[in-house]
Amino acid sequence: MATITKRKRKNGEFSYTAQIRIKKNGVIVHQEAKTFDRQVLAKAWAAKRELELQENEAYGEQKSVLIKDLIQSYLERFSKNYGRSKKYDLNRLLGYDIASFNAYQLQAKHIIQHCIERNKEAKPQTVQNDVIWLRTVMRTMRDVDGHTYNMDIFDSAVLALKREKLIAKSAQRDRRPTKNELWQLSRYFARQKWSVPMLRIMWFAIYSARRDGEICRLLWADNDTDKRTGMVRDLKHPTHKEGNHRRFKYPLSSWKIVEKQSKTDTRIFPYSERTVSAYFARACKVLGIVDLKFHDLRHEAVSRLFEKGLHIQQVQLISLHENWTTLKRYTNLKPDDLNI
Repeated sequence: MATITKRKRKNGEFSYTAQIRIKKNGVIVHQEAKTFDRQVLAKAWAAKRELELQENEAYGEQKSVLIKDLIQSYLERFSKNYGRSKKYDLNRLLGYDIASFNAYQLQAKHIIQHCIERNKEAKPQTVQNDVIWLRTVMRTMRDVDGHTYNMDIFDSAVLALKREKLIAKSAQRDRRPTKNELWQLSRYFARQKWSVPMLRIMWFAIYSARRDGEICRLLWADNDTDKRTGMVRDLKHPTHKEGNHRRFKYPLSSWKIVEKQSKTDTRIFPYSERTVSAYFARACKVLGIVDLKFHDLRHEAVSRLFEKGLHIQQVQLISLHENWTTLKRYTNLKPDDLNI
């Protein structure tokens, strides 16, 4: 049993020190003490601590690893294997209360509470990323470092989160720029004297179906002039991005734009993808064009290819989509587009 010692301080107030001693065969094997301003707090702490010590005696010392330590270790070891979006999300997680939890004591209710708070500032689609990345980190670091914390809590948490619509899958976009919006953007970019030729890049994206990051990585050395093909290095892939180099066909309109580029760099478009995206967003804001992103130009490109009558396999040779299930997300044809 713990002993509670009452002492009078210089200011006339009292303090209460709870002291715990554990003996084995007459020898003290463990002792600790903590001081409180109130006797009831000292007794409560002593009772709780004695119970913890008894559990440790019966089941062994409880293991402990903070979630933030798992995230940081994951970032240090595996960050080169994924893109900046995932890295950003993981670093953001470090700023929330859940990062300070002991992974061995994490429960479904803690995950749910985190998502409730996050829904106050973000959409359910964004909040779902928190759960996905947290689960990924804990599962990977468990296997890598031999942890034994419980991962089943995520199954229970996700069921409740989906049921209460606190998390959700990302909504599929079907936004395509109108003819008037493309005309406005073309005029705007034609007047600008930026170091980045946004007019060419915008139309190259529409003709080639390339993402902004892919456009800025294309190399002159990878082009086959006779066959009019190029190569996307490290093509985006859920699990195998690094080293995933794929050849694609340049549609004639996009090839003509490439031919206009000067060979002053190993890259055809030697610019930063972030700058390209930022300039496009700035133009849309200035022109009052709502809810249009650079990536929507890829939607436009794929839709145009189908409108020209190309088959699925032919479109895939240009867009480099893995399968039809993925490709159809970017195919935003309408009933009135059919010429039958």
